[in-house]
Amino acid sequence: MSIVLPEGFGYIAVPLVSLGWVLVWQSLLVGGARKRAGIAYPQMYAEQAECKENPAAVQFNCTQRAHQNTLEAVPIAVIGTVITGLQCPCVAAALGTGFVVGRVIYTLGYKTGSPSKRLPGGFIGSLSSLGKALRCIAPIVIQALLSGLLLGATYSALKLTSVL
Repeated sequence: MSIVLPEGFGYIAVPLVSLGWVLVWQSLLVGGARKRAGIAYPQMYAEQAECKENPAAVQFNCTQRAHQNTLEAVPIAVIGTVITGLQCPCVAAALGTGFVVGRVIYTLGYKTGSPSKRLPGGFIGSLSSLGKALRCIAPIVIQALLSGLLLGATYSALKLTSVL
């Protein structure tokens, strides 16, 4: 048994490798924000009292959250890119790159300490993920609908012939 990958499948490596570098970059941002805020390990986030006294603690929390949210989204982004790449590698590479660019914009906005500034990047990343989901699901839905229509037509034809 052999697996044949479509021509251009290698293009999906661009957003997948780039996503790894984005995660490294976010980790460095978190480390710097942690140091500026004076938040010691293993404390995951600054407490509310710390945030009230220290604006750098708010920025740390937002930077940490941007990184954590990206980590939460990575499995879906990677799986969606690979599956879409099996059908349309160029579309997968483009949408995967859109996700990566969205994550960079998301992080740059969020790390300011103003959570609403993350929204443009979040929108771009979500739109990219939606595109991959639709590209993966559309053929399945179309096939199911066609099968249902054909089954329904076959059932009607059988019912009609049994009446005659």
